Amino acid sequence: MDSSSKKIHPNLKNFIPVVKTVAKMFGKNCEVVLHDFSVPQHSIIAIENGHVTGRKIGDPITDFALSIWRKGGYGKRREDKIINYKTKTKNGKILKSSSVFIKDDQKKIIGCLCINYDITEYSMFNKVIEEFCTSVDLDKEILTEETETFTGDVDEVLGNIIKEAIEKVGKPVSLMQKSDKLMVAKIVDEKGGFLIKGAINRLADEISVSRYTVYNYLEELKSKKRGKKLNSI
Repeated sequence: MDSSSKKIHPNLKNFIPVVKTVAKMFGKNCEVVLHDFSVPQHSIIAIENGHVTGRKIGDPITDFALSIWRKGGYGKRREDKIINYKTKTKNGKILKSSSVFIKDDQKKIIGCLCINYDITEYSMFNKVIEEFCTSVDLDKEILTEETETFTGDVDEVLGNIIKEAIEKVGKPVSLMQKSDKLMVAKIVDEKGGFLIKGAINRLADEISVSRYTVYNYLEELKSKKRGKKLNSI
């Protein structure tokens, strides 16, 4: 899917020259990506140096970006940018990443600009220096580590979200009670998993319930959330 084949929101279109400029300025190790969240399955509308993560135009949103979008921002303050967090690619590259979430005139997140710089060689060199200069404190910027899946397959993004949710509950699916499966659905929802097409059926298969049961779980979660809001008034 080429970015020219779809109508792009003006607020996102303005960032396309930025993608090209930043990538040219910092060179081949710097991947710059522009996401349009209106179609999560094919969110990448512009990318430079895609060899860093192996992605291209038309590839999907990452699980990390999906989670931030679902929550309306990063952290308790709902920040619209995250600077210098550490990520890894599937083949082990170490990346220093930053993301800026782009909003429309109604302050709704519609996409994001992501910069992923491959620092693998620098990290290896840094370890050698640390071992050699054991008595020297190196002046290093602390990088925040975040989990993010870089892939061209949206099913893999969804699968990782569900897998992480099941692992957090800490029980085999065969031993889960309703409360456990409800918690899995809650985690998947909080991470934005249900924004991906087919998530209901996929989760139902993974936790051995019907799709209608998953719908009931989501309704129950909504009711609890509404109840909390009423109690806080």
